[in-house]
Amino acid sequence: MKQFPGYKVIPAALPVWLLIGLLGLPLVARAVPFLPADGGQVLERLRAKPLDPATHHLHELRARLATDPANPAVACDFARQCIELSRSESNPRYLGRAQGALARWWDQAAPPIDVLVLRATIKQSQHDFTNALTDLDAALHRAPDNAQAWLTKATVLTVLGDYADARRACAPLIQLAPGLIGLTAAVSVSSLNGEAASSCQLLSSALAGQPKASAGDKLWALTVLAEGSARLGRQTEAENYFKSALALGEHDPYLLGAYADLLLDEGRNQEVATLLAGEVNADALLLRLTLAEAVLTPRPESYPAHLASLQERFEAGHLRGDFVHQREEARYQLELLHQPLAALQLAQANWQVQREPADVRILLATALATGDRGAAQPALDFLREKHLEDAQLDKLARQITLTNAK
Repeated sequence: MKQFPGYKVIPAALPVWLLIGLLGLPLVARAVPFLPADGGQVLERLRAKPLDPATHHLHELRARLATDPANPAVACDFARQCIELSRSESNPRYLGRAQGALARWWDQAAPPIDVLVLRATIKQSQHDFTNALTDLDAALHRAPDNAQAWLTKATVLTVLGDYADARRACAPLIQLAPGLIGLTAAVSVSSLNGEAASSCQLLSSALAGQPKASAGDKLWALTVLAEGSARLGRQTEAENYFKSALALGEHDPYLLGAYADLLLDEGRNQEVATLLAGEVNADALLLRLTLAEAVLTPRPESYPAHLASLQERFEAGHLRGDFVHQREEARYQLELLHQPLAALQLAQANWQVQREPADVRILLATALATGDRGAAQPALDFLREKHLEDAQLDKLARQITLTNAK
């Protein structure tokens, strides 16, 4: 489910945003902080410029927090800005800063409402979905009119493939959230649950009727429409929505990744390379860039470095206990290293955590590549039970059925 401005939600995508899973664990792994052995070790070179407005605002908030660390309002302001920068810069280190700002309330059973919701948002990004939902339910018990809590709950439930409860979580947003927000949230769910065409038509009409909506609201609605159209097999329509979203001028890694996937499916690899040129900070975008480069003739000079960087990042994540890019790693193993058995193991572990269309796809693709119909069965059952309409997934399902019949 896509983020919208004003409510600082991190989607799971990428989406959610940060499109991801856990390695070989039965439920959810909590990432542990990485402590360098040498205090002078460079951990990362950030893209932020000294005069970047968002970075300048973050510095101002950090200064306020330093002088008043026990003020929950100040801490929440800082945490929200960190979460937003984590999304826009695809930099999970900002999430650590957000958690640090909330440290004195982190383990409290009943912290302030805003802390509860932000804590849930951070846990969501760590794939600690169970505890995220616990925090959200606690927040909504105390403040049933908290739109952010309802949206974050709908986001988590959608990632888990629990569309019935996600729909119920969206219902209050129609009254509580302004403009396009409530409708876009509802369409994000209904378009995955057997009503793609009708719900996308409804959202398209609403978008056309609100020309003064904010750029962020329009971007979210256009992205939902683009993804819904792509799942319905309406590639031209989907591309038009993607291009309209890109024309808004917002740097949105989720949008870039979703559009890149459409282009990759159509074999338009040079366009992917052009679209994602320089987008190497986000693992999900680097993966798509490398996938495009792998099939270009001749291969770009950057391809070996990009391939090696992906390997290093996945290995570094394992060492840190950070397995939130499981889905991307499965795709890396399948499509770049051509290791279908390793990819299937990763896809199966990822399936235990999240059930977005991309999770269905990687499980079906790896099961097909290994000839393991049994491994595909959970995804096939999900498609049938949830009435998920998706042309690419239907194609894979048919291939698995035909292969099994031989």
